[in-house]
Formats: sequence, structure tokens, C-alpha cells
Amino acid sequence: MKYIATLNDKTFTIEINREDRILCDGVERTVDFRLIDQQHVYSLLLDNASYEALVQEREGEYWVFVRGYLFAVRVEDERERRLREASGERHGPSGEVAVKAPMPGLIVAVLVQEGQPVRKGEKLVLLESMKMQNEIRAPRDGTVKAVRVKPGQSAEQNQVLVVLS
Repeated sequence: MKYIATLNDKTFTIEINREDRILCDGVERTVDFRLIDQQHVYSLLLDNASYEALVQEREGEYWVFVRGYLFAVRVEDERERRLREASGERHGPSGEVAVKAPMPGLIVAVLVQEGQPVRKGEKLVLLESMKMQNEIRAPRDGTVKAVRVKPGQSAEQNQVLVVLS
């Protein structure tokens, strides 16, 4: 099966031929991707490198939190993509983006304020969970429209932390 994954403005063609091997833009990769708990946490082995990722589907995209970064990824199979392109429908990073807590925890620091411009990947909030500090980063360039949390506050999973426009 062939899929097209879009991350920001970059697309990747991913072909799954066997359970443990994929082709990503024509390059064969060894992959093991398994759910390790019921809270959307996955173990990913990619070419013998190990990663832990929190993956949730939100508003037609997959939000992936890995190594302190939050990514919004749109995944379509080849047929869906051809139909969308033929209809003239477009998907882009426009409008507001609610940056949500990928897991429950304690807000250690809020690193931005309302009205502040931010770049993709810039740290927004430090969230402590399971004795680890996680850097919640901007999924795209934008301006901070609202900050919905304060240091010392508890945050629930999926709680809106910051809104970007």
C-alpha cells in the first residue's frame, strides 16, 4: 500500500510492502512500530534507532510528539490524494492552531506571551510528566494568540496550552 505523508510543506511517499520494511521516497528502511500502552504511546525502531512517540489523530491529522517536538502530519493513501487533487481541494497550515498537552502533567514554565511571533520548533511550554520535562514546541510559524496555562498549573491530556494564529 502507498501513502503520502505531508509534514508542513514537505511530502513523503511511503510504501508498505512488508510488515518490517518500508520504502520512504524510494529508500528502503527497517521499521518496527508498536503500541506500548493504551494512551497512544508507540515504540518505533527505525533502522536500529529507538524512539518513543505519542500519536493522536486530531481533526484529520496525526499529531506526533517525539523527542520534544510536536508534529502535525496529514496522511493520505494514494487514491485519496488523487481524488482530493482532482477536486481542487487544498490543505494548508492556515487559521488557528491549538497546541495541546500530549500527556497530563505539571506546567513548569510558559516561554511565550500573547502577541509574540514564534517560529516552527520554538519552545512554547515546559510540561513535566513522569519526572521528565517535555518541551512543547510550535508546530508551525505564527503568532501567539492566547496562552491558556500558567506555571505551577496542572494540565490534562489534550488541554489547550497555547493558541497560534
